[in-house]
Amino acid sequence: MSGWLEGKRALVVGAGSGIGRAVVDAFRAEGARVAVLERDPGKCEALSAALPDVPVVAGDATTREANDRAVAAAVEEFGGLDVLVNCVGIFDFYQGIGDLDVDRIDDAFDEIYRVNVKSQLHAVKAALPALREARGTVLLTESTSAYYSGRGGVLYVSSKFAVRGLVTAMAHELAPDIRVNGVAPGGTRDTDLRGPASLGLDTRRLDDTPGRDADLAARTPLGVALSGADHADSYVFLASDRSRGITGGVVHPDGGIGIKG
Repeated sequence: MSGWLEGKRALVVGAGSGIGRAVVDAFRAEGARVAVLERDPGKCEALSAALPDVPVVAGDATTREANDRAVAAAVEEFGGLDVLVNCVGIFDFYQGIGDLDVDRIDDAFDEIYRVNVKSQLHAVKAALPALREARGTVLLTESTSAYYSGRGGVLYVSSKFAVRGLVTAMAHELAPDIRVNGVAPGGTRDTDLRGPASLGLDTRRLDDTPGRDADLAARTPLGVALSGADHADSYVFLASDRSRGITGGVVHPDGGIGIKG
């Protein structure tokens, strides 16, 4: 790719690590100007140090206030907004309904849906006026778990089905002014994806799972363990004018898991 996003103005929500961080780098490499929203103060400091020309807003993406500040910072810096990307998420480490302590269900549901679903709603709502003006694009992060069984626990999988629903509903509502699409990555290496505090999993990183790279490669027909950088080009394509005829769709950078028998 070369200059696919030249002149585009983007905001990436959840940009401090993993797929979000890779999207920032890929967008910049393709000519976009990028602002970010990130909750973790240490990741914000690292972003500012590595990319001093990138507006970095520290805040919780599950809140209206943080998304409003991030959109305002992007619009002030760039004069508008063409692309919104949300890469926020937490994982439930495959806990099924039989694994969940009944006393934790309420808090776990609220936390996982707040992070994985409500953050996307707040991001789009905050960016809506600027995106309408620019006839822009929204990209939400789904997951292969929303299409194929066994890729997460009951709360994570259902929350990613909800994100599929957001893509479909908002693509219909916001056309023709704004395109809305999803990216559904498969398992990802070199990620800081963690679990919910309500289940005592907030210090556990999915990438620390022993033998994870080999496991990721073994579960896909292509035999690949994909990184955030591998997924990022799917976001580039959907953000670019080369996908101008696509809305309500999804790209599956998952190593071909959907063709397994």
